[in-house]
Amino acid sequence: MHKVTSTSSLGPGGLDLTQSFFKPIQNTAPPSPTKRHTKISVIGVGNVGMAIAQTILTQDLADELALVDAVKDKLRGEMLDLQHAAAFLPRTQILSSTDYSVTAGSDLCIVTAGARQNPGESRLNLLQRNVGLFKKIIPPLAQLSPDAILLIVSNPVDVLTYVAWKLSGFPSNRVIGSGTNLDSSRFRFLIADHLDVNAQDVQAYIVGEHGDSSVALWSSISVGGVPILSFLEKQQISCEKETLERIHKEVVGSAYEVISLKGYTSWAIGYSVANLAFSILRNQRKIHPVTVMANGFHGIEAAGGGGEGGEVFLSLPALLGRGGALAVTNVHMTEEEAQRLRDSAKTLLELQRQLELGGLR
Repeated sequence: MHKVTSTSSLGPGGLDLTQSFFKPIQNTAPPSPTKRHTKISVIGVGNVGMAIAQTILTQDLADELALVDAVKDKLRGEMLDLQHAAAFLPRTQILSSTDYSVTAGSDLCIVTAGARQNPGESRLNLLQRNVGLFKKIIPPLAQLSPDAILLIVSNPVDVLTYVAWKLSGFPSNRVIGSGTNLDSSRFRFLIADHLDVNAQDVQAYIVGEHGDSSVALWSSISVGGVPILSFLEKQQISCEKETLERIHKEVVGSAYEVISLKGYTSWAIGYSVANLAFSILRNQRKIHPVTVMANGFHGIEAAGGGGEGGEVFLSLPALLGRGGALAVTNVHMTEEEAQRLRDSAKTLLELQRQLELGGLR
């Protein structure tokens, strides 16, 4: 294994500098076993992986952060760059290696590795290239950290979360995708901007595929606790469907616009994933629209037609905590919205069936 990390400085005569600098207190008790050591591993140190890593560091989420990538020099450079900021950050041990053994004992493994999405390229076109990569990534992560939660960020995230679940052998509650958590944040921003209110006062979800077949749950939107559509109806204020669809299209096109302008997305997904990591590791029991096993919810089991290959992962509002995805919120949907969600599930299932997924459980 090639492992790169900082080493202790040695004083004159080979004495350890720490031993020279500090005089130990006698008869000290060992550390309390109740103190939890939290470890996060980030697989892939591209723009997304590093945005996630630096956000995790600033939020003091981990005692230990392990970075893994196949490109040795870039990996070491990114590690050193983060280590050099130690004086400005909460204390976190930062390790990096091209070998997955550095991830052993992780509480949370965040996978961002994958082919970069090209301008104008559909997320689904990335899939076949990334499945082969996941066959090399997921098994060692599962073996080295059998109690970890896998958080998949690589695109197309829904099908790759399914692939990660199959490859890991983990229960479905411990394999989660970043899903539409960021899409929903964009959705809330656009609604808030349209109404000139703070986005934190807007409750709104995008569900289904993280991509072109996503579903905007207009019937569940509220602002300051007030259901928007029912309020507009009571006030006899017309809200044209075209306006709603335009906002949804802006959400779907947001990532493509950013990619066309700067070549990639990074900061928003960095904050989004760090937010998910916070909810999971701090056992916040917060509701996030993330990629989870969707069979059994809103009639989605019918989309698979039963039998082999019927499992599908897509985004639903889920309760997140230390055990991963703890439950799915029974969010209100109109029949039209539920049908669109089932159609989104069918889109993903049809794609899964076209893949070469030999070797999966």
